Amino acid sequence: MAQFTRIEVIQKMKETGLVPLFYNADVELCKNIVKACYNGGARLFEFTTRGDFAHEVFANLIKHTTKELPEMILGVGSITDAAAASLYMQMGANFIVTPVLREDIAVVCNRRKVLWSPGCGSLTEITKAEELGCEIVKLFPGDSYGPKFVKGVLAPQPWTSIMPTGGVSPTEESLKSWFEAGVTCVGMGSQLISKEIIENKDFDKLTTQVKFALDTIKQIKK
Repeated sequence: MAQFTRIEVIQKMKETGLVPLFYNADVELCKNIVKACYNGGARLFEFTTRGDFAHEVFANLIKHTTKELPEMILGVGSITDAAAASLYMQMGANFIVTPVLREDIAVVCNRRKVLWSPGCGSLTEITKAEELGCEIVKLFPGDSYGPKFVKGVLAPQPWTSIMPTGGVSPTEESLKSWFEAGVTCVGMGSQLISKEIIENKDFDKLTTQVKFALDTIKQIKK
C-alpha cells in the first residue's frame, strides 16, 4: 500500500520539479543510486521496471527506502497494463508512470487513489488522460516534441500539468527552456544517472548533479 497520498505526490512534484529515473537488476546498486539522489535533495524517484524479475528488485528497494530514506517517494515507470500496475501498487508503489495512455491503468490507479502519469504525445491524448483523472501528464518522448510543444498545449489548456521525460538534461540551458515553457516537473534518466557514474560507482558525483539540478530549477521558478 502506498505510503504517500496522490495529493502529497503531486505537491512534491510541483515543489521539487525533478523525478530521477533508473533501472538495474542489481538491488544494491539501485539502493546506492536512490540514496545518492536522496542526499542531493531529490524526494521522488521512478524505478523503471524494464527487466525480468524487476518486481523482485523493486520489492527489496521499497522496503529499504521506506526504512532508511523515509521522505523518498518511490514509484514505478514503464508500466504497460493494469495487472502490472496492480502488482506494484500492492508492493507499495507511490505513483505509476506509463509510456502510453491506457484506460485500464487509470481505473486500477484511481481505485486505490494512486497518482498515475500516462505518456501522451498529442493534445487529444492529454485531454483524454485528464478526463480519466490524470493530474500530471507525461510528455514522452520529450525530445521528439520539445518546449515549444508544451507552450502550444498550455495556450488553450493552462490548467494542464506536464512532465517531459526524455530530452531533458541537468544543465541550466535545458532546464530553463523546459520550465520557462511551463512544465510542472521533469523526468531525467541517463542524462542524470550516466553510464560513467554507474560504471565508476561515483555516487558523490550523482549527488552533486542532483543538487545542481534542483537548485537550478528552484532559481528558474522564482
